Amino acid sequence: MNNLLKSRFRFLPVIFLCGFLFSGCDQVSPVKPEDPSEEPFPSDTYNPVDLSMLLDEMIDRDALTRFPDPAYICYQASSYDRRSKSPSENWFANGDSNNFIRTEYNYGREERVLMDAEGPGAIVRWWITASQYDSIVRVYLNGSDEPVIQANINSLVGGDYLTGAPLSAETSYGLNLYLPITYNRRCKVTVEYNPRGVQSGLYYQINYRTYTYGTPVRTFTMNNFNSLSEKIDAVQEILRTGGFAPGGVVSGSALNTSGIVIPKNGSYTFDTINGPNTALKKIVFKVDTGSDNLAQSLRSTVISIKFDGKETVWCPLGDFFGSGVGINPYKSWFTVVQNDGTLTSQWSMPFINNAEITLINYSENDFEIEAYAFTTGPYQWDKRSMYFHANWRQQRNIKTIAWGGTMDWNYIKINGRGIFVGDVLSVLNRHVMWWGEGDEKIYVDGETFPSHFGTGTEDYYGYAWCSPKLFESPFHFQPRAEGPGNYGNTTNARVRLLDGIPFRRDFRFDMEILHQAATEIDYAAATFWYAFDGASTADFQTRTEQIAEARSAVLYKMPVDYNIPGFRVEKDPTRGTIQLQGMGGFGSGWDNNDQLWWTGGRPGDKLELVCDTIPQGTYKLSARLTKAKDYGIVQFWVDGVEIGGHIDLYNPDVIPFAIDIGIVVFSAGGEHGVEIEIIGANASAVASYMVGVDILRFDPVP
Repeated sequence: MNNLLKSRFRFLPVIFLCGFLFSGCDQVSPVKPEDPSEEPFPSDTYNPVDLSMLLDEMIDRDALTRFPDPAYICYQASSYDRRSKSPSENWFANGDSNNFIRTEYNYGREERVLMDAEGPGAIVRWWITASQYDSIVRVYLNGSDEPVIQANINSLVGGDYLTGAPLSAETSYGLNLYLPITYNRRCKVTVEYNPRGVQSGLYYQINYRTYTYGTPVRTFTMNNFNSLSEKIDAVQEILRTGGFAPGGVVSGSALNTSGIVIPKNGSYTFDTINGPNTALKKIVFKVDTGSDNLAQSLRSTVISIKFDGKETVWCPLGDFFGSGVGINPYKSWFTVVQNDGTLTSQWSMPFINNAEITLINYSENDFEIEAYAFTTGPYQWDKRSMYFHANWRQQRNIKTIAWGGTMDWNYIKINGRGIFVGDVLSVLNRHVMWWGEGDEKIYVDGETFPSHFGTGTEDYYGYAWCSPKLFESPFHFQPRAEGPGNYGNTTNARVRLLDGIPFRRDFRFDMEILHQAATEIDYAAATFWYAFDGASTADFQTRTEQIAEARSAVLYKMPVDYNIPGFRVEKDPTRGTIQLQGMGGFGSGWDNNDQLWWTGGRPGDKLELVCDTIPQGTYKLSARLTKAKDYGIVQFWVDGVEIGGHIDLYNPDVIPFAIDIGIVVFSAGGEHGVEIEIIGANASAVASYMVGVDILRFDPVP
């Protein structure tokens, strides 16, 4: 997603109707011809695909283990920059808003077409964001001139027009809808053009299934939707809890609390799980959250699983369970991480004869598993059944170009037949600026142009505006965003239910690396998929190289430049976060149009800055700070001594504010500490206690 547009337009409605924005291809999505000989499971008759059936499929964890029947292809309609034609022509173009298929005029309305797909099919996932929402979205089915759905766009997607959370919810500024909308011939989605232009900044993605020609599909109607209200409520509750008791407590087989210790550079293989007609339904490990080396152990200890004698899972523990670096609590449909160090996977993993689970410790420290459990359940293996796979790769120190596409970084390439069902991206960013402008590009069955071309990395993961805010949902989650800003370790993940992507011959997933700054970045991706025996992946790295990456250090404290000349931050504030905030949207008066921004603090909290070496003498401490309606009252300290009085940073508008704080005497040369303490807030202020520092200066006093 183009964060330059976002940061500039988020609070100001704009008109951005350049000609290329509406010059997209005036075609409906193609339905690939299907050769019946390619379909391994042809059926003479099907029960009609409808909303009720898809709701059942959504909460059936075994459903993804079988190759789809009836067969379908998963596509994505999105607002990606249409200037991207090929790797040699504007491949990293980043104008990803308001790019529509065409413009139509219906009953005097000017409507932009987001999606136009020939059926039979079903919409299975929406994502949108915009600077403001002030437009009507319409869904037309089977060529009808009358929409089956007509609503404010943010009420339908992310609001409660149909369902509410979790099927329809906002996650960190991204609006998502997962309620399926079925059709038997055609689906067209439009958004009405608003002459005021306030909807001009629309970013969107719509994932949809196109079933094999002739598949019976019962078209979505509001009457049918209303008749299923009780079922929808039940599905909502199942997705919300994920099969867990309140608070995320693990249910299922009792934990084995005898514990095991995996020695450094050693391994431990658990007792073989035998079939037949069995699936591994749940894996639980509990680790010691007080371990000094826990974050490194979760990356350097790998889970390996063999099904019927063949290894299909090889992935570091932290990435396999969706946590990334360290213990980062969250709950999704397939994986859960709890504060007490309990890691749970609920992927269904069927096999014919046996399953063997091994933990391999590649670190230089012993690693203890305090408790564990493996839950199995009945499963009837048939000709559509597939094995579960989990792969992982990492590349460190990728050099980025400021606002320029660096590369298409590949998550995975697969040869064979199967379905792609999710991924976890762990990023180490060495800059506070945003790292994820790049778009996903997914190629299926020999495509030369991706059928999934995204609008930004965070959009793919269900959020927006490069937000470091933590969130969770059954479908996507961000359990770690270290900060300040977008600096440090971040974990993004997405699991797929109805939006799983089947492939018949091959599959390739690339993510653009497009950063706002020239820096270095690390990418590590875990990928999850099901496939028939014989499927293989491209050899990006040898096993020796993979082991070396798993052993590499994960925690890395990096110096951050907050653009206060002569001062640096050596540790985080006692509470809250700090980041470099651009101030260009608030007028002029700030040096380099930015400031150090401290949020999340409370009265009594302190932030310490360290100044460069200063000779002994008498100095005046001066500052340029920021005032705003949600800023606090602060007190400055120098080397542990109060200086000046309380400074009230409240003002109805955002303005820069220069002040002489006080006089200090340094009896010796060297470095000195300046602390900012939050005292409270003005009675008229919004009590958020924010602090903004633009300039600090020690000037010699003659």
